Amino acid sequence: MSTRAGRIIGTRPRGIVSVHCAPLVLPVTSPPIRDGAIVVRGDRIVRVGPRAEIEAAHPLLSPTRWPGMIVPGLIDAHLRLDRAAATPSVHGVTAAGGVAADLDAASTLGEAGLGGVTYLETRCEDEERWEDEGRDRLITAIREVDHPGVIGIAAHSPDPHVMEDLAVLSRTFGLRLHAEPGRHPIAFLDEVGVLGAGCHVAISGPLDETDRKLLGARGTVIAISSPFAAEGLLDGGSAIAVGTRTGGDPLSAARALSHAPGHDRLLVEAVTLGGARALGMAEGPGRLGSLDRGGRADFAVFAVEAGEACERDAYTLLLHEGPGRCVATFVGGRPRWRLDRTEAKAEDAETKRPA
Repeated sequence: MSTRAGRIIGTRPRGIVSVHCAPLVLPVTSPPIRDGAIVVRGDRIVRVGPRAEIEAAHPLLSPTRWPGMIVPGLIDAHLRLDRAAATPSVHGVTAAGGVAADLDAASTLGEAGLGGVTYLETRCEDEERWEDEGRDRLITAIREVDHPGVIGIAAHSPDPHVMEDLAVLSRTFGLRLHAEPGRHPIAFLDEVGVLGAGCHVAISGPLDETDRKLLGARGTVIAISSPFAAEGLLDGGSAIAVGTRTGGDPLSAARALSHAPGHDRLLVEAVTLGGARALGMAEGPGRLGSLDRGGRADFAVFAVEAGEACERDAYTLLLHEGPGRCVATFVGGRPRWRLDRTEAKAEDAETKRPA
């Protein structure tokens, strides 16, 4: 099972074309665009650029005009799936790395219309029980879980033999792994074969320099889920994402980690492109975490005062004024959540035509 975002080009219908514009568009992988716009066809972004150019290229379309900023959908890289959790889309979240303790919880992301990876948690306590029933139960769950998206394994067993087998299973089925260093030392995770580019770890406490270097050498993204865990990780030397654990606001969580203006861009990237990297979805058709041609049309709108923003302070503006000001969230080009239009003050003319 591949975890690359999207499907093979040519298998999708061309879909409906729509244009969304705002005083500022923040693609993340390219410079911010003043008075920008994005063009969406079906579930994909087909163009990003200045509004004037895009409107000239699509004269028959009436764009949806949004206040503030259009940004890539936020990604919560560590979320414990629970049916009682708040709806992440109200915060601009379009995808998550969700850890499910049972099959019932495993359907949560799909039912919420969100993308990402659902990790089936495995906490089998010993090798004998694993051999008797644990392995077969997990394989059955992987095949039968009611979830339209990507499935992974949350390797949380205390037994080293079980952990080794989980690493083998992940490679056999092409599944991503999730691990928590609070349960196991980083060196242990490396010894049993869990670490690597196909895994991301969620931490709630600080890592020492040796652990940070080992994770970097293995290409493993670190999801920060506590302000205490940020120590030594904001110098740009580590690949980071942000996790809320409870389904809160990733942007607010990232803001809590910011202690200097120089961190602002890094932290905005952590809740967008960094999250996509953690889930193995930052590349390929339908990629997440950025606004560019061929990516999935996952985006959010934040009603911040973006009129005077420029490239230098766009990230700071979003990080410090964006939390709590999301007015719309789109997943695969479709509205997943929207604030009341009178509050959002969006001039919404949704005239569309088939491509």
